[in-house]
Amino acid sequence: MDWILLRGLTREQAHWGDFPRRLQASFPSHRFHAVDLPGTGVHFREASPDTIAGIREAVRRQVLHIPKPFSLLGLSMGGMVALDWAQHASTGEIQNLVLINASSGFSPPWQRVRPASWPRIFKLISCRELFDRERDILRLTSNREVPLGLAKQWYRIQRQRPVSRRNALNQLAAATRFRPGAKRPMTDALLLASRGDRLVHWKCSSALEQRWQWTLKLHPDAGHDLVLDEPEWILNQLAEWLIR
Repeated sequence: MDWILLRGLTREQAHWGDFPRRLQASFPSHRFHAVDLPGTGVHFREASPDTIAGIREAVRRQVLHIPKPFSLLGLSMGGMVALDWAQHASTGEIQNLVLINASSGFSPPWQRVRPASWPRIFKLISCRELFDRERDILRLTSNREVPLGLAKQWYRIQRQRPVSRRNALNQLAAATRFRPGAKRPMTDALLLASRGDRLVHWKCSSALEQRWQWTLKLHPDAGHDLVLDEPEWILNQLAEWLIR
C-alpha cells in the first residue's frame, strides 16, 4: 500500500524528521511518500493557493505516478488537505485516511485556533530573524523540551527553502476558511489528537468523530506537532487501527 504524507502550515517534507523512516520500519510492506504543499519544500518558489481545494489539486498533480488506491496521512493543515481530497476523490482512489490534530469549519473559530495562540502566530509571521522564528514555532507546537540541534535543523531547512510571507498568509487564509462538505467521505478514518495541543483544541477532532462516527484516539499531553512529540504512540495507534 502507498501512503501520501502531508505536513502542515508552512512546513515541508524535511520537517517530518525521521518519521517516514520509522513508518517504513514499522510497516515494511507499505511505501510512504512525503509530498510538499505548493509554496513549501521543493515548491517554495511557487505561489500557494489561498484555498484548501486549490492546494489539494496542486498536490494531486504531484502524485499521478503513484498507483491507486493509496492512503492519506495529514498533520494539521495537511489533514485539511487530506480530508478535502477524500471528499473529492474518485471511486477507489483513497483506501485509508489518517488525520492528526486537524481542524475544520465544523468547529468554532476559538477551537480551530486557540485565542491565546493568535498573538504568537502574528508575531511569527512578522518575525524577520529566521532562527528565532523557527525556535518559537517549535516552542508553540511542541510540548517537549526543544533541543538546540532541532531548532538549528529547522533553521537550515528554511534557509535552504524559505517560505515567503505571502505564501504563509495564503496558507493561513486557506486553513481558516476551510469547511468540509456534509457527506462522510470514508466509512472510517483514524483521528489522532492531543489534549495538550495549545494551538488547536482536541475537540476539533472530536467534532469529526461525532459527525461521522470515526475512530478518535487522544494523547494526554503531547503538543500540536504530535509527530514530533510522540511518534511511537502514533505508530502504535496506526498499527492497531489497520488491523481492524
